[in-house]
Amino acid sequence: MSDGRREVRSKWGGPALLPLALSGLLAIFAAALLSLVMIGSGIDDRQIAQADPVVDQDTQQPAQELAAATPPPEPTPSEPAQSEPTPPERVTAPAVAEPVDSVTERPSPNDSAPAAEEVTSQEPAAAAPPKLESVDVNSPRGTGGVEPPQVAAVPPPPPVPVGPGVLQPAPDPGLIEQTSIGPLPRIGDDGRLPWQVYARPFDNRDTRPRIALIMSGLGLSGAATQAAIQGLPGGVSLAFQPFADNLQQWIRLARAAGHEVYLNLPMEPVDFPASDPGPRALFVAYAPEENIERLEWALSRVSGYVGLLNHMGSRFTTSREAMLPIMTTLEQRGLAFVDARVSARSVATVLATEQNVPRAINDRFLDAREVSRDTVDARLAELESIAGEVGVSVGIGQAFPVTIARIREWAATLNGKGIVLAPVSAVFDRQADR
Repeated sequence: MSDGRREVRSKWGGPALLPLALSGLLAIFAAALLSLVMIGSGIDDRQIAQADPVVDQDTQQPAQELAAATPPPEPTPSEPAQSEPTPPERVTAPAVAEPVDSVTERPSPNDSAPAAEEVTSQEPAAAAPPKLESVDVNSPRGTGGVEPPQVAAVPPPPPVPVGPGVLQPAPDPGLIEQTSIGPLPRIGDDGRLPWQVYARPFDNRDTRPRIALIMSGLGLSGAATQAAIQGLPGGVSLAFQPFADNLQQWIRLARAAGHEVYLNLPMEPVDFPASDPGPRALFVAYAPEENIERLEWALSRVSGYVGLLNHMGSRFTTSREAMLPIMTTLEQRGLAFVDARVSARSVATVLATEQNVPRAINDRFLDAREVSRDTVDARLAELESIAGEVGVSVGIGQAFPVTIARIREWAATLNGKGIVLAPVSAVFDRQADR
């Protein structure tokens, strides 16, 4: 060569090609490697794409989506459901508050107190109780919104003995008028009067001072009624509520034990409806016909009683117009009346005298304001004093255990004091009108 450089040749006689070959091999290897990487990358992408939903649901889903997808647990009475947030206004007035509000706002039977104030302060028409035909006397509501005590089973009465000094059998068929509402007392065709036939015999030749006691409001409590019948002397008279259960059985049992029997007659008090006399009560605002219908309903409930004792009635007994038809009916049916004297303005005694109705007047309540041994003993002592002054006295009590016990013990002392315990009928018309 003319430039003086030496040409490199291979052993085969040509130029040296080794570097060129190596470069080509490297290029091929790199291309193959790149293809493998790309192929592998494509497979991984497809696998990742297929696995994406699982990954998102299990590991990448937000907490709110998980809560929405998960069913909420059943709420318990003390833990409300947590599936949805409760608005603030519902938190302050939860659903359980509604029944409580509705109960507390429900009016009670005594919510009409203003009406009682009107009755006391002046003479307006009284608030009408349930109509006659709408009253169920066997319902707890039948006693003024107040449920009466459960009546105990009445033991069967023993046969009533017949003879001197004992009560005559009752009812007497000749003294019964059969009506559509039940049997009503009547004067016998021979002139016999129910109050005389059903009275406890008493020797009117006895000149000792007479004290008559009558226990009121019996028949509603079986235990109290049983205690009065069996625990009191036969000379103590007993009065039963006409709306009591098992009334005829109680009266038979009472008469078998020697007690003279009366019916309570519910009448309007001055503070009605704060004081409720019970179902079928007589009211000043009612027409005379309606009051007579209620009276006859009470009379038809049972037989064998001497007469009536008013239950409450501090308003009704002061109305001559209201009381006159009652006294007229009693006179026509041969019955007596005991004035509980719940009002000093009562006209019952005067009207009874005018209508020739046998009557007695209460002098003392034994346990009306306080039920205690001392109170009952004090009232009994006052009755002794009254009887000593005017010859007779009348007291009214209730069948409290202490009252029964004190009367029983007191009665045993009367003989030594020269006083006699008499049935109420033995003091009829022996007290001055008041």
